[in-house]
Formats: sequence, C-alpha cells, structure tokens
Amino acid sequence: MKTTRYNQYSDHLIEKYGEKVYKLPVNIPGTCPNRDGKLGKGGCVFCDEQGSGFDCLPNTMPVKHQIAENKVFFRKRFNASKFIVYFQAFTNTYIPFDRFRKNILEAAAENDLAGISVSTRPDCVNDRYLDFLLEVKGNNNLDIDIELGLQTVNYHTLTQVNRGHTLAEFIDAVYRIKARGFAACAHLILNLPWDNHVDAVENAKVLSALGVEYVKLHSLYVIRGTPLGDMYERGEFKIISLGDYVERVSSFLECLDPKIVIQRLVGKGPRENLLFSNWGVSWWLVKKKIEDYLEEKNTYQGKKFDYLNGKALIGMP
Repeated sequence: MKTTRYNQYSDHLIEKYGEKVYKLPVNIPGTCPNRDGKLGKGGCVFCDEQGSGFDCLPNTMPVKHQIAENKVFFRKRFNASKFIVYFQAFTNTYIPFDRFRKNILEAAAENDLAGISVSTRPDCVNDRYLDFLLEVKGNNNLDIDIELGLQTVNYHTLTQVNRGHTLAEFIDAVYRIKARGFAACAHLILNLPWDNHVDAVENAKVLSALGVEYVKLHSLYVIRGTPLGDMYERGEFKIISLGDYVERVSSFLECLDPKIVIQRLVGKGPRENLLFSNWGVSWWLVKKKIEDYLEEKNTYQGKKFDYLNGKALIGMP
C-alpha cells in the first residue's frame, strides 16, 4: 500500500534538491501563432487576452525586475532560498530568437536557481531554441523543463477548441525535448465539453507511453467575452459536475505511470469576468475532494499502469 496517493510535485522537489523550491512566474510580451494569423486567429475558444499569465506581474516590467520582486515575496512569505524561473504566459518560444535568448540569459544569471521552466505550444518547439537551452543548461548547471499546452489527446476536441494543432505536434515536441535531456510537462484540461471519461484515461496512457516527466491538470474555467464564454451563455454545452471531475482525475491517476510527477491537480481562473470556475468553490477544496476520493476508494497513481511493454505477453512462457 502506498503512503501517498500520487506523486506530488512539492515532495519531488524536496527529494531532488534537498529543500523546498519555489517557482517565480515571469510574464513577457507575446502572442501565439493561433492568434496572429500564422496558424489561425482568435486563439483557443477558452483563452482570453491575458493568456495563462493572469497571476503574473505586468509584462512591461523587465525580466530581472520581475524575478527580483517575486523573490522578495517568496522569501518573506515562505523563507525560500532556491527557485525555478517560470516563463508562464502565452507562447514563450514564439518570439524572435534574439529576444528569447536575452530573456533566458537574464534568468540564468541568477545565482540561487535550481532551474528554468518554459511554457509554450507543441507547434512552437524547434531545434534552434532547444539547442540554445541545452547550452544554458550546460553552462549554468540548471535543470530545464518545457511545459506544453496539450489540453487533451483527443484530436477531435483539439479541433473543437480551435487549438491550432493536433496530437502529432505534441508527440514531435516531446521527442525533441527528451532527446536533449530536458523534462517535458504536459498541461491538460480533463473536463473539456467534448471529452468524456475514456478520454481522461487515454490522456494518462499516451503521456505514460511518451515518458513525460511532469503533468499539470487544470479544471476548465469559462471567461466572459471568449468564444467558449459565448457558447456557455447560450447554453450550448454543460460542464460536468464536481463529482464527475473528481472521478475523471482518479481514473487518470490510476492509469498514469507512477514515476510521472503531478505538478497540479486543479487550477484557478482569473479574478475578473469569470462565468465558471471550480464549481464555485475554492481550488484547494477541489484538491481535497480528489485526495479524499482516492483515500475512500483505496486507489492511487499507477494502480492500473499495466498496459505497456507488450501487455498481451505478460504471463506467457
């Protein structure tokens, strides 16, 4: 029987670095190819103008100033001494290479970093940017992970949300990332309107087969003024219940490789213009409900991780 029900990120960081490590969010000006016309316009149906960086400092503030200000906060609140710089909002590898290089080098110059985390889209990962990050890793002795916004492995749903890429680009990006020794993190939304329980399980199986190192789960939030918000207000879809979400997360974890680290079980939406977020309860209460459910059902991450390496041959002489 496992003493913990899932492979928690906080525990992983302590085991890896010998102390608590805190992420410093950095917000740089940018867009994405699904907004500016390169691949599409309007962006994903759930995304607003702020992207994922609504909790970040203003992107007009220089990178080194954002890092410094966030360090003050985390040191004062948590007595933190080691950090990961997290380039969070929008698509951080979809900027001119020279600007990307400058931003990363500014972050790498900090003397109390454990690593750098770069959030991006699967279709915005190429060799030039990755090779540069490999140099940074070697020159500064930093761990680097690339966070990919996948959302779901269901390519039909990816089309429905106007994602602008399919599963193939994600697979290609993971191969490129892992070939250079970086960790890959997949960002998923387990309750998209066009997905079901089977899709939640298939997410776990695909990520396990690819050998990603980290997973970040996010429950769907709906923002007024987005295409998804308009659909929600017109009653064109219903969001599954909190109980159903908890069951999906449990089934996802059961089928997930137990080595994969869970960075987050649930997220939160921006403070303004929200039509729906976390069923009207605090994110930590959703997290607790998931953990309580795992206890109640006596289940855990990896319990059903038995489908790789020629499952049909297991037990044969």
